[in-house]
Amino acid sequence: MNNNLKYKRILLKLSGEGMGNEETPLFADTMQRWALQIKKLYDVGIEVCLVIGGGNFWRGSKGVSKGIKRTTGDYIGMLATVMNALAFSDVLQANDMDARVITAFEIQGVGEVFNQACVEQHLNKKRIVIFAGGTGNPFFTTDSCSVLRALQTGCDAFLKATQVDGIYDSDPRTNPNAIRYETIPYLTALDKKLGVMDLTAMAMAQKSNLPVVVFNAHDSDFSDIVCGKGRYSIMKD
Repeated sequence: MNNNLKYKRILLKLSGEGMGNEETPLFADTMQRWALQIKKLYDVGIEVCLVIGGGNFWRGSKGVSKGIKRTTGDYIGMLATVMNALAFSDVLQANDMDARVITAFEIQGVGEVFNQACVEQHLNKKRIVIFAGGTGNPFFTTDSCSVLRALQTGCDAFLKATQVDGIYDSDPRTNPNAIRYETIPYLTALDKKLGVMDLTAMAMAQKSNLPVVVFNAHDSDFSDIVCGKGRYSIMKD
């Protein structure tokens, strides 16, 4: 696989919805399967940064109906991503991968606060870095955090593992006639306001020409995606 690698350093975003649900917030079998997929990348020297959503624990929008302010709900969501990062870090460690949790704000005894130079050292020492706590600010999604961290750490691409197998003009889970794009320019995606990720994240990726690769988290081989194989969509200029 080494000779066919398309990317050397990646930011991989995993879905909180894929990690679990309200009844069972953490699916042990899913975390183990994802860890083994990541180990394939780790073992051939790909430098992996991770962001994990928090939707299995909390979504900021659902608190509004309960009298919780949007900003407060967003902070709760950031803490949800920290919980997922801690859990998945242990699963990675159990599979012989060195991992570090990097938080956007200080949580003493839980992880390291983001520092670009320190993150670079971790990656150079073959450690997987899990970014938790979003950007540390409300009103920003984990997609925006993913693009921001990918740019800060010099990643070659942002790989977004989702519940569907690429970028569509509408949700294929509810619309059987949804059109799938194999490749789509940023400006087209922005103009069509596609739901693949929020507009702020798309605009940041477009401005820095960061390739965004979207694939199904549950039936894709991560190593195939990194080699440009398998079924996926890519957003780029």
